[in-house]
Amino acid sequence: MTDRPLQLFNSLTRELETFEPLDPSNVRIYSCGPTVYNYAHLGNLRAYLFVDTLRRSLMWKGYGLTHVMNITDVGHLTSDADEGEDKMERAAERESKTVWDIAAHYTEAFERDLARLSVLEPSIWCKATDHIQEMIDFTRDIEGGGYTYALEDGLYFDTAKVPDYGYLGRLDLEGLEEGKRVAGPGGKRQPSDFAVWRRSPGDAQRLMEWHSPWGVGAPGWHLECSVMSIKYLGRQFDIHTGGVDHRQVHHCNEIAQNQAYTRSEATGARYWMHNEFLVVRDRKMAKSEGGFLTLSTVLDNGLHPLAYRLFALTASYRSQLEFSWDALVAARAQLRRLLLRVAELKAKAGPADWLRTLGEAKYSKGASLSYLREEIEAPLGEAARSWVDKLDAAIGDDLATPRALADLGELVESKQLSPDERLRLVATYDLVLGLDLLTLEATDLSLKPKAATIAEAEIEAAIAERTAARKAKDFAAADALRDALLTKGVALMDGPEGTAWAWEPLIA
Repeated sequence: MTDRPLQLFNSLTRELETFEPLDPSNVRIYSCGPTVYNYAHLGNLRAYLFVDTLRRSLMWKGYGLTHVMNITDVGHLTSDADEGEDKMERAAERESKTVWDIAAHYTEAFERDLARLSVLEPSIWCKATDHIQEMIDFTRDIEGGGYTYALEDGLYFDTAKVPDYGYLGRLDLEGLEEGKRVAGPGGKRQPSDFAVWRRSPGDAQRLMEWHSPWGVGAPGWHLECSVMSIKYLGRQFDIHTGGVDHRQVHHCNEIAQNQAYTRSEATGARYWMHNEFLVVRDRKMAKSEGGFLTLSTVLDNGLHPLAYRLFALTASYRSQLEFSWDALVAARAQLRRLLLRVAELKAKAGPADWLRTLGEAKYSKGASLSYLREEIEAPLGEAARSWVDKLDAAIGDDLATPRALADLGELVESKQLSPDERLRLVATYDLVLGLDLLTLEATDLSLKPKAATIAEAEIEAAIAERTAARKAKDFAAADALRDALLTKGVALMDGPEGTAWAWEPLIA
């Protein structure tokens, strides 16, 4: 497709690097998925929008791809650093359900959120509880290599046995030792050592536990990702993604396990990529803070999920993004303007077979974006291809989606190209941006807010009253009626054929 190199920021080296896949026909990516003990908040979802942009960009550039995402349904404690209670068991007690029901419910909710955000489905979903035997086998292997030791409550990994432990997170191990921030029982050799297998207490039974050579218990959280990434992608693969909060502990521990298992200095992935936090008034969004925002909150307020996707794309994935409802409403307005311009281009360009092909392929799991791109771009002339080069330059610069959005905004307003060419360019940009610009309509953004209790008959009556006031030149009364409707989540649009109305966001 294009020879322009793709520059990606590698957290391991803290540098921009030219992406060089192990196998261009099959780029292998592993993403840390959710712990399914609650709904994903908007900050969690930013991580999956980031990896979706990465995937789309790679596929757009012609790479084959295998993407694996795990579902953590056991082992993750309330602190990422081996402290607290198991999140799944706490959720089961909170909701008086089985832990299996909790996992099924929140997994389904997570997958629904991804679909609403037009996130492409992973090639492989893998659940931790489906891989317990593989985790036991892996642990026996690293135990045989001398990388673990037993304590009263389970088997621990000796981080002194691997080279440069904590390098990914740039951990200050000497400072950690001096501070003695020791998680778990006494007897740990280093504060950074972590549990590989947790033995169940002798006087209690866990809600999820299995027999193992180290007693009845459950795997540590960090173990699952090493085991499943190696199983599905091999001992060395291309990219590992996750939130920046994983960089200091979870991913350092994964790397240590990978090195122990392979008896080498190989970290597992060649490129480690992390997205930054979504913040609310200078603090990260986290479930532990309480009152976290979900995609359902966005919908309840009358905002389309793809407005949140566009909002996320307005910042680099490596920059903290400050959330506000005003910013999300502005993103909705930006998306609406794009959709209106696309509708104009469709009307001018007329019926097109390639548009139907694109729409049919949109929902096909594993559809080749490079094939769709060929179909879309084949007739473009030299002037139009300069816009393709702009997109290539933007994503090639560490996935610079703010720049791609700015270029798209200029493109739809340009008068230099034919409507068909502009429409094709919008389509190729959208293969990367994932905003459904060719299938979504501006009217689809008009969602009734949950707090809007006004009935449609009441709206029509108010419009009729306002029309009468305008005819009587009582513009103050007409404006008052319009403003009153807006406070109830209804916006009016005056046109040659009369007044139309649409639902507007109503922030609770």
